[in-house]
Amino acid sequence: MKRYFIFLVLAVASQSCSEYQKVLKNEDIKPKYDMAEKFYGEGDFKRANRLLEQIAPKYIGKPQGERVMFFLANSYFELDDYNTAGYQFERFIKSYPKSDKSTEAAFLGARSYYELSPNYSLDQTDTDKALLKLQNFINAYSESEYFAQANAMAQELTQKKERKAYEIVKQYNKLGEFNYDMIKSAVAASENFASDFPGSVYREEALFVKADALTHMAMNSYQSLQKERLQNAKDAIMAFKKQYPNSKLEKEVSDLMEKVENGLLQFTAESK
Repeated sequence: MKRYFIFLVLAVASQSCSEYQKVLKNEDIKPKYDMAEKFYGEGDFKRANRLLEQIAPKYIGKPQGERVMFFLANSYFELDDYNTAGYQFERFIKSYPKSDKSTEAAFLGARSYYELSPNYSLDQTDTDKALLKLQNFINAYSESEYFAQANAMAQELTQKKERKAYEIVKQYNKLGEFNYDMIKSAVAASENFASDFPGSVYREEALFVKADALTHMAMNSYQSLQKERLQNAKDAIMAFKKQYPNSKLEKEVSDLMEKVENGLLQFTAESK
């Protein structure tokens, strides 16, 4: 019985494959449409996609055209071909702006670009594009059932960009241990970060980097510049403590303050 069952399954699969190949080569679009719809409904998006690609141009302007174009776009999405899916969903919306599927298509189009967003350590051009698409969706479909999901994805991508910017700040500061110019870059990058991402979860760490970099700059300056730079570092540390009185970096901040105050005390002693 077990062998018979396996044989039966193989026979059905073989027949289905043979029928698929036959329809694929057929010039008649109706059998292709019917089979594409069958495969699509069964979740066989690979075979459905191939058939839909063939018939989509021939259904333009016909009643079934809207259905075919949406199935085609979504089959690309289900096959993880997000570049093509994003493009096809945009085509669908332009072709059928009043479709019942327009909201879903707009969301899935934006989500396609979201799926293309790379790891934070890589170039974020695709992340910028995805954020723009998601923001356009959020603005246009604020009452949509997909609104919360789109908003969550936009927040995730924004935080990814923040992480990228913060890692650059840290890298400048790390390189500043060996390259004085990099310390200045660390200070500038941390200030830019705080300005560009005022609500970021990394803002506290970025401002600490500024205080740390200014301290390092002061301690390694020519004596003629040291007093002024120590005071700048102290001002940055005080500003940090004011904004984050219960900071998780309290010990590190206290260590910086001790270095700076000891440095300033030397100037006070010398002036006496």
